[in-house]
Amino acid sequence: MSTGQGHYSIGLDKTPANFVPLSPLSFLERTAIVYPGRIGTVYEDRTFTWSQTYERCKRFASWLTRHGIGRGDTVAAMLPNIPAMNELHFAVPMAGGVLNALNIRLDAPTVAFMLEHGGAKILLVDPEFSTVIADALKLMKTPKPFVIDVDDAAFGGGGGRIGEIEYEAAVASGDPSYAFALPPDEWDAIALSYTSGTTGNPKGVVTHHRGAYLNAISNSLAANLGPHPIYLWTLPMFHCNGWCFPWTIAASAGINVCLRKVDPAKIFELIERHGVTHMSGAPIVYNTLINAPCARRVKANGYVVGMIAGAAPPVAVLAGAEKIGLRITHVYGLTETYGPAAFCAEQGGWDDLSIEDRAQLKRRQGVPYHLQESIMVLNPDTMKPVPRDGETIGEVMFRGNIVMKGYLKNETATKEAFAGGWFHTGDLGVLDADGYVIIKDRSKDIIISGGENISSVEVEDVLYRHPAVLFAAVVAKPDAKWGEVPCAFIELKDNASATEADILSYCRERLPGFKAPKAVVFGPIPKTSTGKIQKFILRDRVQSAKAISA
Repeated sequence: MSTGQGHYSIGLDKTPANFVPLSPLSFLERTAIVYPGRIGTVYEDRTFTWSQTYERCKRFASWLTRHGIGRGDTVAAMLPNIPAMNELHFAVPMAGGVLNALNIRLDAPTVAFMLEHGGAKILLVDPEFSTVIADALKLMKTPKPFVIDVDDAAFGGGGGRIGEIEYEAAVASGDPSYAFALPPDEWDAIALSYTSGTTGNPKGVVTHHRGAYLNAISNSLAANLGPHPIYLWTLPMFHCNGWCFPWTIAASAGINVCLRKVDPAKIFELIERHGVTHMSGAPIVYNTLINAPCARRVKANGYVVGMIAGAAPPVAVLAGAEKIGLRITHVYGLTETYGPAAFCAEQGGWDDLSIEDRAQLKRRQGVPYHLQESIMVLNPDTMKPVPRDGETIGEVMFRGNIVMKGYLKNETATKEAFAGGWFHTGDLGVLDADGYVIIKDRSKDIIISGGENISSVEVEDVLYRHPAVLFAAVVAKPDAKWGEVPCAFIELKDNASATEADILSYCRERLPGFKAPKAVVFGPIPKTSTGKIQKFILRDRVQSAKAISA
């Protein structure tokens, strides 16, 4: 009877010659050596080659080391999509540290909690956010981090310096020949990202070098990046470390076209000026581009490949994007899976379909990333897969190397998230006949009306097809007869008009009666900085029984 590996384990040990910890730091070093003169970063009137970027990262890593940053120490940053933010994704782990990229829309109390909970020793801040950071530091009870200002000439004013040194001065004083080492263990933490807390404090998601390496490569394969892509930073780098794209672009020796904030006119300009090939973002980014007054086809021939994340994007957004030259690839994941860890892999013959039919297929969450082990829809009680019938609802779960280490200082939440040997997303979905995952809703967003389950995503998809609708969200509203019914929140396009009767009639023509909204509320819809609609606020407005849910 065989036990273990037998003779295959005798004298065949791991050595530095045959085993190297996986880390995205390797990507930067290789690209700087192979393509030293290629442009790696473009921002306003500044450009950096890959060799310059490599040197800048080593310089700042040496500065961090001299100032006490070592293995497992946290370095936080509240920065927009500027070159320094990209460089921190390499410089901090070069020093052995863990990068905590802070959401630039957070308020002072939340920032103070994160800095304390994560134990940040150093904090980098852009002048636009200096006031909120100053207020956060005043609220901290633990030792305050050393603050570094990152000046940006493109910021139009306001704010000011609150730090003890400016970033460029720190970089200039660093050692260009700094000899960094790969982590001794690829399981070492590389980043700390906080989930958006809506009830109570947010959870700190800890990711590791191995997962960052693998997801960076998976991004390249899923988006078909090829060599030397030109990537426009429409996605916040603070969001799941820019979905790992700082490391992806380094691996592919591409160009980072930095963008301080999402501005449709600026986006169209940069695409044309730099020949952008790829971009990423939430549905709100693409919807904004489609409906912008300056909207136009981005390329006379060909497409810009756009990755779109989240639950099923509206068909109207996917089809509309294609009409202006954006070929969308739908990806799905969470902060806990380094951002996207599944994608809608395209199949032969899809290009022969109409735009609308193709969009209907491409809105599925799809199949695992190349280097993720599995995404599956399981019955959460039995932990068995649901049938591939497109009807049976279960919980979407992940398993593999592109799943977080766990939640910082929260063993209970970590164990709950990994119960049964799978990461529980909290999303509800089905498996279709092709084995593709289709999300129906967040578990808290399913509307149960008279005993019938209603997917808010399904209703929203219909609403987005209305020509006057820019954004739509559907939540449960209490009802004396049915328990709860769908209530639609609508944000109209500029210069468009529609009445509640118009919207209700439109939905009743396209949905079964019980699924159609019973009320419509017009006005701006609250969103997070990454474009996600804040349904908990909307539930609170209509006093939903689920209003207290996150």
